[in-house]
Amino acid sequence: MKLHDRVFLLLGGTGGIGKALVEPLVRAGSRVIVASRHPERIGHLEGVSPVCLDLAAVDLDQQLARLTEAYPEIDGVIHCAGQNRFAGLARMSVDELDAQLNVNLRSAMLVARHFAPRFEKAGSGALVFVGSTFGSIGFPGYTAYCATKFGLRGFTEALRRELADTAVQVVYVAPRATATDMNAEAVNELNRALGNSVDTPQTVATAILKAMENGDRRRFLGWPEKLFVVINGILPRIVDKAMLKQLPVIRRFLNAKVAS
Repeated sequence: MKLHDRVFLLLGGTGGIGKALVEPLVRAGSRVIVASRHPERIGHLEGVSPVCLDLAAVDLDQQLARLTEAYPEIDGVIHCAGQNRFAGLARMSVDELDAQLNVNLRSAMLVARHFAPRFEKAGSGALVFVGSTFGSIGFPGYTAYCATKFGLRGFTEALRRELADTAVQVVYVAPRATATDMNAEAVNELNRALGNSVDTPQTVATAILKAMENGDRRRFLGWPEKLFVVINGILPRIVDKAMLKQLPVIRRFLNAKVAS
């Protein structure tokens, strides 16, 4: 897909990967409408329009309708928003579970439900969703997050096939561990203890834009993470055994998180 002279609605653009996408999109010739609960944090940037949008809100569909009335020229959406919490399932509150379900999965479905018919009618449009390696590999301490990202991957796959005979492009990009403020310090320490590679938000943003420009339907980032995704899909017991060996280390950081 082309980026020049496009108008993208960017969800999750005030931090992490989303924030790293803003300037490259503008340099590529896109106009970026950054939606956030706190649009004042975006500041004043040429080619960027901040708007208020609450992805966890009950009335998200109504907020989207008002947004497209104000910005009918939107012809692409990048859903880069997300929430997580590294904790055992029993120690997560119902509110924390709901927050992850609402932001990570429900909002993506409502956004697609709102924009796909409009893009189809217009004869062009793009829906880009940022998932996770944890949308293909279940990881201890991330039960809720994995559930939402598995759901997002399945949703985008089904949506892409549902829209296959239209001009609407559906792209799914799955980063591996990324150094963002969403990670608690216990997560950073766990990644170091396990020897996990961690990408910068800028590296991931570059990969997302490349996937968009290349017209990729889906792209998984990182090696050997891409290999683990394939192995987990074919021979999950191999990954089960590997995780079992890591479980004492993971539990140590889970307990440290609880203690803190």
